Amino acid sequence: MQQQILQTLRKNNGFQDWNEILANFKSKGTKLKVIRHINDEPVYEFFDTYSDNLVLNSSSITISVQPVKSFIPYHLHDYVEINIPLVGSCVVETEHERINVDQDDMIFIGMKTPHKVKPIAEDGVVINIELRSSAFSLNELNFLQAKENGMSISNLLFSLLSDEEHGEGRYSLFKTGHDSKIVNLVYDIIGEYYSSQIQSDQIIKLEILTLFSLLIRKTYYLDIKVTDSKKQTNNLLSLLLYIEKNYSKITLEQMADHFGFNPNYLSDYLKSETGLSFIKLVQLQRLNVAAEYLTYTTVSVEKIANRVGYENSSYFYKIFKQCFGVSPAQYRVNTR
Repeated sequence: MQQQILQTLRKNNGFQDWNEILANFKSKGTKLKVIRHINDEPVYEFFDTYSDNLVLNSSSITISVQPVKSFIPYHLHDYVEINIPLVGSCVVETEHERINVDQDDMIFIGMKTPHKVKPIAEDGVVINIELRSSAFSLNELNFLQAKENGMSISNLLFSLLSDEEHGEGRYSLFKTGHDSKIVNLVYDIIGEYYSSQIQSDQIIKLEILTLFSLLIRKTYYLDIKVTDSKKQTNNLLSLLLYIEKNYSKITLEQMADHFGFNPNYLSDYLKSETGLSFIKLVQLQRLNVAAEYLTYTTVSVEKIANRVGYENSSYFYKIFKQCFGVSPAQYRVNTR
């Protein structure tokens, strides 16, 4: 099966000329935003995800294959990206570091982290798994909490909630030791993605959560090396889970009282640890739940808005489009 999947990926990882890509975007009236420079090199804002043939993809989980022998500039995402060399290796450069990623190892790039990937060899195969903030709920990520090394995985995933201040410069490198169970699961995920059968999205989601669990087990019991560019040791998870469970009617004052905090302190703490205000965190949870209702039910948009905590459906329409880039109705069409 692995050889068959590699064949599929090799059909899609041919050389791509960066100047031609820029010209193609320009011809469509789209200009990639340059937000700053690193050593005179532009840093591009890559906030959209694309299939291998550069077709826009708005799914919460997307997979693409790295083009071989191709220049990729400094860029950053508003989602978490996992780079995995299946054949050969790759080199990821951040603003201050150069990270060698060997075959079957995984590097998690936090959102808003400027980075670039050096051109890979002609016979190399490197895949990218992109995870948007709507990919998993905090309850789904809660089981990732483990002692010592395992903690770094869930902390990295919390960068899904970060802005550029919190996420910049964050990555985690996992040395898997070519673990056959991990490697086979990665191939299963890729195979499921490219086959696109009924229930593929749900299977992929569950398999990625299983992948996270296997990484925790590997790093915890076998002391496999994990390089984490930043560490967080706080009670952020319990606070975020409280927001997730009480999002529809939550207030800052009620939450502060529940945890025994001063409201101003709680507000400042959440902002410093996630990069988002209390209101933004609640909004994010409400919109993610609304997105699930839109995908898996036929409930009207107005009822969904009210159910997740918005009495004003017009306001719900506005902030939903700001978050997902499409209207609730269009999102429902796109995810079915």
